Amino acid sequence: MKLSMNKRTENRAQRTERRAQRKIFCSLFSVLCVLFLMGMASKPKPGVYIKKLKNNYYQLIVDKKPYIVKGVCYNPVPIGKNHEYDWWSDPNKPWIVDGKLMHEMGVNTIRIYQPGDNPEAVKKVISELYQLYGIRTILGHWLSFWEYPGPFYGDKGFQERIKKDVLDMVSLYKDEPGLLMWIMGNENNYSCLGRVNPWACEEAEKEPDPQKQGAIRSRIYYSYVNDLTKAVHELDPQHPVALGNGELTGLEYAKEYCPDVDLIACIIYRGKTFGNLFKSLKLTFDKPILLVEIGADCYDAYLKKEDQDMQAFFLESQWCQIYGNLAGNKKGAGNCLGGVIFEWSDEWWKYDEHASDTWLEHDTGSNWSNGNYYFDIKVEGNKNMNEEWFGIVALSQEPEDALLGSKDPAGQRLNKRSPRKAYYTLKEFWKNPALCISKKAKKKFH
Repeated sequence: MKLSMNKRTENRAQRTERRAQRKIFCSLFSVLCVLFLMGMASKPKPGVYIKKLKNNYYQLIVDKKPYIVKGVCYNPVPIGKNHEYDWWSDPNKPWIVDGKLMHEMGVNTIRIYQPGDNPEAVKKVISELYQLYGIRTILGHWLSFWEYPGPFYGDKGFQERIKKDVLDMVSLYKDEPGLLMWIMGNENNYSCLGRVNPWACEEAEKEPDPQKQGAIRSRIYYSYVNDLTKAVHELDPQHPVALGNGELTGLEYAKEYCPDVDLIACIIYRGKTFGNLFKSLKLTFDKPILLVEIGADCYDAYLKKEDQDMQAFFLESQWCQIYGNLAGNKKGAGNCLGGVIFEWSDEWWKYDEHASDTWLEHDTGSNWSNGNYYFDIKVEGNKNMNEEWFGIVALSQEPEDALLGSKDPAGQRLNKRSPRKAYYTLKEFWKNPALCISKKAKKKFH
């Protein structure tokens, strides 16, 4: 009987001890949960990020809402100036007039290839476009692609210099409320294959096979961009970083050596259709895509006259495909985030950037050929692409009546802006994408 009483007492003590242990465990678990939730609260999601949905669809999220980029490339160089002109400090403030027109059209984003040298002026442009019109800015960096005698991505000193410049840019503008994302480079991948601005490095020069040389340079270049991307992410976790790439060329190397980019910023001129672009990217390098340079000029080089109908048709056709490949469209790839039109306004200096006497003329000469824009490909020499006529807004030497900025002390007024048919066509399309290409346009251009 005494043994039995002792056993019951022992069991009761053990149960009491286990209850005490459970209480301690529950208390510790509760504390850990609170700490975890506090940690989550202290690390909110970025203001701009890319969300991966079911079926491997992608969506750009801005301030917790889906965001379709409806953008234009922006470089408001006035008539009589060239690309060296500091429009950021233009006392006429062209972005005020342009921003109003953009807002009325439905543009929500501008793309800048690289910010100007005056940080305060750059911040003012970004801030005023966002505060006045809700227009966000994509900032890029050329990565010294046009540097003479050429970019040397295999040189450590060159790499460090450009990296410092990129990170300085990020430090300066990362806290601007109107910033949308960063783009590293533009069509720099073509330099790896010797097409544009070729560069040499000791490792590639030792290889006699040209194809293998291209592979070596591609590895070096994309690895460098990945290094930049990681550094930008560390400095600014609030905004995505894009790889600026000409077409899909070289992305088989980017997949291996540049996995940390958030998206592909694709520059593409395929005429009225992008073909299998979206599905090809998904198979080659499964990242979301933003078409950061698309468009059509509005000059018929064969008939030697302006053709706004042709430009409007090509742009509407391109945007139909962009919408067809956004997340949620079951018939598309679901990896498109939107598009950026090249470009907002004409650039009269483009035909011959070194001859200042031509900058006051709207030249009709062509610089290059592209059979995808088939209407004027029959022009002599097949050079049908007119660089000075890509704007969806035309410029004239007549002064702008609706000048909202200040007058230039030298007496120069802002050039008058005249929206072309493409402006109004896309304005209506963005309101109602179901309108996709009118029957009249189909009949005329197919």
